[in-house]
Amino acid sequence: MFKNYLKIAWRNLYKHKAFSLIHILGLTTGVTVCLMIFLYITNEFSVDKFHTQGKNIYRLMRRYDPTKPLVAYVSGPYAPALKNDFPSDIKTVVRVKPENELVTFGDKAFNEKKVYYADAGFFNLFSYPLIKGEPSSVLKLPNSVVLNEKTAKRYFGSAENAMGKVLTFGKRNQFKVAGIAKDLPSNTHLDFDIVAPIAVMENYDWFKRWINNSMFAYVQLNDGINKKQLEQKFPAFMAKYMGEEMKRFDLRVDLQLTPLQDIYFEKSSAFDNVRHGEKSVVYVFISIAILIMLIACINFMNLSTIRAVDRSKEVGLRKVLGAVRNHLIYQFIGESVLLAIIACILAMGLLFILMPYYNDILGYTLSSPWMSWHMYAFLIGVIVVIGLLAGSYPAFFLSGFSPIQALKGKLRLGKGGVVLRQTLVVVQFSISVFLIIGVIVMTRQMNYMKNKQLGYDQSQTVVLQIDNADLYNNLKAFKTQLLSNNSISSFSVMSSEPGGFHDVHSFEVEGKHDPFRARTEFADFDHTKLLNLKIIAGRDLSEQYGTDSAGAILINRTAAQQLGFSPQQAVGKWIKNAVRDSIRRQIVGVVEDYNFLSLRENIEPLVISPGEDWRVVLVKLKPGSVKQGLSAIESAYKSIAPVYPFEYSFLDQEFNATYRTDIRQQTILSIFAGLAIFVACLGLFGLASFTATKRTKEIGVRKVLGSSVQNILILLSKDMLKPVLIATVIAVPIGYYAMQKWLQNFAYQINISYTIFVLAGTVALLIAFFTISFQSIKAALANPVKSLRSE
Repeated sequence: MFKNYLKIAWRNLYKHKAFSLIHILGLTTGVTVCLMIFLYITNEFSVDKFHTQGKNIYRLMRRYDPTKPLVAYVSGPYAPALKNDFPSDIKTVVRVKPENELVTFGDKAFNEKKVYYADAGFFNLFSYPLIKGEPSSVLKLPNSVVLNEKTAKRYFGSAENAMGKVLTFGKRNQFKVAGIAKDLPSNTHLDFDIVAPIAVMENYDWFKRWINNSMFAYVQLNDGINKKQLEQKFPAFMAKYMGEEMKRFDLRVDLQLTPLQDIYFEKSSAFDNVRHGEKSVVYVFISIAILIMLIACINFMNLSTIRAVDRSKEVGLRKVLGAVRNHLIYQFIGESVLLAIIACILAMGLLFILMPYYNDILGYTLSSPWMSWHMYAFLIGVIVVIGLLAGSYPAFFLSGFSPIQALKGKLRLGKGGVVLRQTLVVVQFSISVFLIIGVIVMTRQMNYMKNKQLGYDQSQTVVLQIDNADLYNNLKAFKTQLLSNNSISSFSVMSSEPGGFHDVHSFEVEGKHDPFRARTEFADFDHTKLLNLKIIAGRDLSEQYGTDSAGAILINRTAAQQLGFSPQQAVGKWIKNAVRDSIRRQIVGVVEDYNFLSLRENIEPLVISPGEDWRVVLVKLKPGSVKQGLSAIESAYKSIAPVYPFEYSFLDQEFNATYRTDIRQQTILSIFAGLAIFVACLGLFGLASFTATKRTKEIGVRKVLGSSVQNILILLSKDMLKPVLIATVIAVPIGYYAMQKWLQNFAYQINISYTIFVLAGTVALLIAFFTISFQSIKAALANPVKSLRSE
């Protein structure tokens, strides 16, 4: 019997090729998109879940200001002090310090940006498998180092050749390769190429200071220890070790423990130099997957139902010959399952082809799906949902025909069937219009931010990171050499470029009792000129004033307002950095506000101070001198740091880096929205084909009686476009609400005007019209003689 069911199912698919193709194409597209989203979601929610001790591992977080987010960086003494003071609570502590290092072997030199200095227990705490070496001993010796496979191949050709070889870090420190780690999966927040022992830094003075925060501290709690109870002991812990500093600098240091598996989605750690994700993006993708699968299932039900009349005689004949209803139900559900299986097989092949492009859009490589049981379980679930659930309504509908009416050819779908089909079309296009609205709003928001005036001049400005001692120690010579070149306009060094990380410091201010907390920028005297910042009160910092280096400071308009001063009143007031300065500085000028943070954040108070905590160089090129200017910068760079690779970016291109996640989200949403509309149009095309076929004789009569092609086109199209209009009306308020929620992530945002909804509705109507018109025009142009002859 099963064999007969299979034969009949295959014959029906083969006989009605057009409908079968629409069925399979729509289902394959829907399943492929859902598979892609499923792989992304499982990867996101599996981050750091593979660590065997992960449930007891936490990262130490601290902050000086309770109104600000937690920060992941702490100083060297925190970890050993915690282990010493809480031995019954804490089993292990491991410090991890990310660094950039010039690493050389023979004539090979690379500026490694993923070097971690870590305690010896790093590979015991985290479950990163080693190909070579023992986890408990690979970092015990101060001169040992562990490479991942990719890095070992880059230096030595293979992992086997790397063991025992000596790498030089910077120009002095030498490390022997003691272990090789497997290349890291994409589902970990830590992303290292090289791990070296942190013991080589322990004797430096800066490493021993509690106030110098530059590394992570991971804490493994003993079984049964409650993290909240441990956190309640932290205020006394901080008072013990930092009581004097907190009192002198008017600080309050709060400590918290973030579970390892929560770090990836930790929003407050955006500048901690490890991988992070956004749960909101994941939920958006889940919603898209559900919506696209819903569209595909609706197509399936709709097209199966409208074919009911064509198969009514088959059902009637089989009932007369003794077939019971249950057997017919099994037959039709079996056909649904067969279609679902074919779609899943094709989707797997399509996924195999698309995976490299998908990984490129995501920005990282997803774990191989072909070895994942989750994916096959998901496919089985898809087959069950489509085959049993989506196929059940057509199966029960078809098997319930009266055999007498069916054999007489008098069976009609009735008004209820028409209403159901139109309702399903409304649902499909409501989803499509909603996605179109999302794409339009996201695109406009990204364009708005990209073109927004930020309050500073970012044109033709080259950014170089100060990531090596050669550059830092020779900045004066570097500047002199560049400014002597005709293609260079100006040069400045600072602690962070606009859009980068600006730390929060506490200040004492004249006339104010409470400490004032503000973002900080440490820069040279050319900072304001290079960025073309506007001085709205007072003057700029200048070398002409000998006291400016240690006794002057600039603030922005927002800082003046929050202090209760007008820009003019702020000039002349004294201000003192509670952490860094031993003497008071005078506010000599106030600059107009500019967006030195991401456009997701409002402008905050900013203090610009002369200092030498420089981490970045900005070089402005003269108009029309980009090629010559870059050549001059590279030549000067190689003259002072010849062993370091020359790497640069442009300030106006930092947008793509700052909003990388949003841009990727917009791109993927646009692609998936397009595919959702495509699947919906496939269903609409099938409905239009069915309608045109069933009204062939009516069209012939109308043409004989004088109807034009345009009249017939309007006749066939208007009933099909009504559900699209209703769908637009339904989707508009839902889209408005959802996009308002999404825009709340940005401090600066577009206004959602009615034109967005008009555009979305127009696009949906045009797409639907062109989909319908193909079959409608074909029917309208048909020879009426042929259609009437078949009466």
